[in-house]
Amino acid sequence: METPSSVHHVGLAVEDLDGALDTYERLFGARLEHRSRVEEQGVEAASIRVGESRLELLGALREDTPVGRFLAKRGPGMHHVAYEVENIAAVLAQLSEAGAELIDETPRRGMFGLEVAFVHPDSVHGVLSEVVSVG
Repeated sequence: METPSSVHHVGLAVEDLDGALDTYERLFGARLEHRSRVEEQGVEAASIRVGESRLELLGALREDTPVGRFLAKRGPGMHHVAYEVENIAAVLAQLSEAGAELIDETPRRGMFGLEVAFVHPDSVHGVLSEVVSVG
């Protein structure tokens, strides 16, 4: 059974992406790694490094998007935890066999060139979880 090599990033939903970038830079010395806008997903995201760790700041482009609905319901805060794996298809099969409810049964192209798939929060004690592969 393949286990994740690391926590790839923690995703944070923010109401003001530029303001959040400024705050994380000013308070924690964060460095911008990538920034990208994906219209079809209704999100603009910034990957930042804080030391060796990575955060993904997620800003909604519209209210009727997953991040927009999250912000309307819960407000800003932790959105998901992403785990890095080598073989995402094999890990999805393992998760499914272990009883996890998959949001994405097959990987899709995510932000910053990653292959990604999400696991429903009901399967992980209320935490939306993502598996990512850099390959």
